[in-house]
Amino acid sequence: MNKKLIIIPVVIIIGIFLVSFSLEDSGEKSNVIFHVTLADPDLYIEGVYSETFEIDSGEYSFRFVPNGSSPKILSISLSGEKIDFSEDFRLQGTSHETGISQYFTWEYIGQKEILISENQQITISINPNGNVIGSVSVDILQN
Repeated sequence: MNKKLIIIPVVIIIGIFLVSFSLEDSGEKSNVIFHVTLADPDLYIEGVYSETFEIDSGEYSFRFVPNGSSPKILSISLSGEKIDFSEDFRLQGTSHETGISQYFTWEYIGQKEILISENQQITISINPNGNVIGSVSVDILQN
């Protein structure tokens, strides 16, 4: 009987968490303007990944999904008729210790906010500064 009293609330909490997480995740996907996962050296031409796309005026931000093998410095530039943005994002690892293990989380530090003044075609160039083996995902999100 005691086991049922413990298991039922745990199952309910896990269910609420999963539903909440899936709702948040689907909301974020709708505002992704640009996405690339750089995990293959063949995606780079002379060490740089480039792509051109249309973007509307507004406020945007970068989102990264790095790991320990990601480039230590990720240089990103956006160029268009009314924008000239460039930033060297630096990979920072944060150590977390539980009682029995240690793990790291990773994030890129740099200016992540972008303001686009008018609708335009822009070119994004991503330079991993020689590390074309380490994987990283790069998103531009509309705020």
